[in-house]
Order: sequence, then structure tokens, then C-alpha cells
Amino acid sequence: MSATVIELDQDGAASILRIKGDITSASEADLMAAYGLAVENGATAVILDFSELEYMNSGGIGLLVTLLVRAQRSGGKLVATGLSEHYRQIFELTRLDEAIEIHDDADAAMAAATA
Repeated sequence: MSATVIELDQDGAASILRIKGDITSASEADLMAAYGLAVENGATAVILDFSELEYMNSGGIGLLVTLLVRAQRSGGKLVATGLSEHYRQIFELTRLDEAIEIHDDADAAMAAATA
């Protein structure tokens, strides 16, 4: 397993969180801090870019659910891109795909986030 690295790219009302490495329960502080900074900077939509994700376990899925609840409570929107087929299937099994829009590429995700 590798550490979680989250890079924040702000683009007006949308932010991109580029997630590198692993998402587990140990990633909570990093993920929540990056999301909080995006919102503080004015983001109403956050794109989760999983293109460099190496591993995500059930603790990571739980964090995404927590993040989703936080976004919904503040009227925000979450969009995902860069998911491998394996993690797309996990999103479907957990029904996260019903609450977090999934797009094939960053341009489509940005278009959906800013629509």
C-alpha cells in the first residue's frame, strides 16, 4: 500500500481532487482537508479524479460516503472520473454510482460539474 496524495486544482466553481495512491480509512484527514479547502475556495462541485488511484478498500468507500453526505448537506455536487473497470463495478455494487456521477474523462467530468 502507498500513501494518499491529493492534489487540489481549483477552476472557478469546480475543483478537481487528483487522488494518487491509496484511499483507506487512514486517508480521512487528507481527503476531508482537501475537500474543505476546495469548498472554502468557492467550489460548489468537486471532481474526484481517480486516474492514479492504486487501491481502495471498504474504509475508502466509507470515506466517499461521508464525503458525499457532506457535499449534499452543503448543496454541493460530487463527480468522479478516472475509475478503473474494477472500481466502477464497486461503485455500482455499493450504489455510489447513483449519487456520484461517473465520467470517462476529465473534460466530461468538468462539463457535468459546471452544468
